[in-house]
Amino acid sequence: MSRKGFIGLGVMGSAMAGHIANKFSNVVVYNRTSDKANSWAKENGGKVAINAAQVGELCEQVFLCVGNDEDVKNLISGEEGILKTMKRGGVIVDHTTISADVSIELSKLCSKQEIGFIDAPVSGGQAGAESGMLTIMAGGEKEYFDAVKDTLECYSKFIKLMGPSGSGQLTKMVNQICIAGLIQSLAEALNFSEKVGLSTKEVIEVISKGAAQSWQMENRWKTMLDDHYDHGFAVDHMRKDLELVIKEANEKDINIDLTKIVNEYYKDIQDMGGNRWDTSSLLKRLKEL
Repeated sequence: MSRKGFIGLGVMGSAMAGHIANKFSNVVVYNRTSDKANSWAKENGGKVAINAAQVGELCEQVFLCVGNDEDVKNLISGEEGILKTMKRGGVIVDHTTISADVSIELSKLCSKQEIGFIDAPVSGGQAGAESGMLTIMAGGEKEYFDAVKDTLECYSKFIKLMGPSGSGQLTKMVNQICIAGLIQSLAEALNFSEKVGLSTKEVIEVISKGAAQSWQMENRWKTMLDDHYDHGFAVDHMRKDLELVIKEANEKDINIDLTKIVNEYYKDIQDMGGNRWDTSSLLKRLKEL
């Protein structure tokens, strides 16, 4: 059985790595902040590595969930990166939402060493990671995807290989375009309902049973009305994701006017000090600006 490694033990990564540890023994973990790694190992067992290179040396399959393009590149191809030590035939799976171009670049670097690379961004947030119910959209070669699928199933409800390298990231961009528009629409709807004097709770009870229903409506309407945003997917992360979408769209001359508008609304929320607020805080912006 292939030994598994996990790099990046934030709120998402720690939960995902925990699911792997529940199914497979002796997982190797690395986190930039060693306290987090030591705490995770104390709770879940396994080994704490001193850097990404050691994870690559000890494991045949390595999974990452970190911050951005540069983090991923450094951990894979940097001076102390996975590629310095990983053996031929190994597989690297990146769950970080990054640009499709960087995923393709990293796939080519891995291929030169006969190592597989799968870009596999996720949707479902912290709650999905903790419950093991994420949706995973993957890009890469089927041979390598099949090799890691049983591990991915530890923390997902649905996984699909979308095409060659970069396809997972492009699919995640589609996902974020949909979410941005949905949350803004929900914010406007809740604000409208309150302004015209309706019982918004009863409104949601009715319209959530029809065509207006969405995950955002079901899971965020109450916290939005309660002005509660210290949970969920942070505005900073959403802005990073939307900037990737906008860059890709601009390069390919694709019209995403609504997404660009909502991205500016999230900038307003950052200016309000809401960098770590949940993305549903678009309602707070409507009420306060």
